[in-house]
Amino acid sequence: MALPERQQVGLILGPLLFFPLLLMPTPEGMDSAAQAVAAITTLMATWWICETVPMAITALLPVVLFPLLGVMPTGDVTGAYANQLIFLFLGGFMIAMALQKWQMHRRIALHTLRLVGVERRRIMLGFLLATALLSMWISNTATALMMLPIALAIIANQQQQDGVADQRFASTLMLAIAWSASIGGVATLIGSPPNAILAGFIERMTGTTIGFAQWMGFALPLTIIMLLLAWLYLRYLMGPGQAGEGSDQRKLIQEQLLELGPMRREEKHLLAVFLCVAIGWILPGLVTIPWLDGVGDASIAIAGALLLFLIPASRGELGERRFLLDWRSAVALPWDILLLFGGGFALAAGFESSGMTEWSVSQLGGLHGVPPWLLVVAITGVVIFLTGVTSNTATATIVLPIAGALALAMGMPASLLMIPAAIAASYAFMLPVGTPPNAIVFAGGHISVMHMAKTGLWLNLVATLVVSGFVWFFAPAW
Repeated sequence: MALPERQQVGLILGPLLFFPLLLMPTPEGMDSAAQAVAAITTLMATWWICETVPMAITALLPVVLFPLLGVMPTGDVTGAYANQLIFLFLGGFMIAMALQKWQMHRRIALHTLRLVGVERRRIMLGFLLATALLSMWISNTATALMMLPIALAIIANQQQQDGVADQRFASTLMLAIAWSASIGGVATLIGSPPNAILAGFIERMTGTTIGFAQWMGFALPLTIIMLLLAWLYLRYLMGPGQAGEGSDQRKLIQEQLLELGPMRREEKHLLAVFLCVAIGWILPGLVTIPWLDGVGDASIAIAGALLLFLIPASRGELGERRFLLDWRSAVALPWDILLLFGGGFALAAGFESSGMTEWSVSQLGGLHGVPPWLLVVAITGVVIFLTGVTSNTATATIVLPIAGALALAMGMPASLLMIPAAIAASYAFMLPVGTPPNAIVFAGGHISVMHMAKTGLWLNLVATLVVSGFVWFFAPAW
């Protein structure tokens, strides 16, 4: 079977760019290893954008090409794929899978909806809050998949009552799920892949380790601001609300909670593990605990994951012994995302060891006359619109080393341009292909591509200004 046209283009274009870059005379001041890194990065970027082969497979190219072309020995390259942030995400993924296995995430969402109320605008607010809260801790894809059927049930019930008027309500509710899944993920290091990629690059370039509490202390206020702006915008899109109590909606939510039943022993144990891990991540950033000095966020995440395999659950239908998480469930982990992270960290290591970062800085010296704030706005806007058509993980991996080099060339902290680039990579609000949540709600059938693009365009523009301003005034000098 023939490859899709986009993949065929990448299959041809990648080598056509790779070999000339590799074989051309080495530019003045550049080492041959740096030239090889530039060629490999171009090949990987082309294949990622065109999705020529699975993205995780493209991420493995440094394992073969870096040693082959004299950039780094194999041991050093493969070491990048075992970065501590990989284990932070591995533990986080396992905890998220346990939440899904025992329906804990669904219970959180339904209780949030019950608490905020059942009038239309309150329902929309409930979906914003519940989706964002869940997306901070589990993948935005899983969050959107879980929230969609709840939303579709509420929409179906509304349509029986109000007829034509609820199409506006339905499309707005779909946007609320998609947008808040992306916005919420920015708040924590494990919430969105670009956050972890940023932390890895910052550690490589500056030696600074970004802790879970440090990132959350910076990103959570931004997330709250963006959620508030999204809520106000969605209220406007929804139009005048109805003041009715919505007893049918309340009944529907209550029925779904009754289906879940009271909290089971497994859920209580899981909640205890989750809270312990969250406290372990946050507490060291607030108080000094001497015996935790050498314990990083990744160790805490893995400790929580290990507990899931040790705490017993009720026996299965055949009487077999079960635990909060088992390997049968764990093998469904998104291993491709972990490999993508590794590929990004390997590229960062290649940039550093080959001198590519220093050479890039020297070539960007001509930008000294450009106001730094304008660069922050420009890189935020470019990445927000670029990630609308490419993977946010691939976009972050490609753009972050360039942003870091540009910042250093301007005499600024590398984080000043890398942070907005990483956040912007998660803010794709316009097209179904931009993020999995966009694609999921589009598949729900209540929103058109044109409507998503038209409404998302304005949120893209608002996000560009808000992220740029927030980073400019509040970003730490990592």
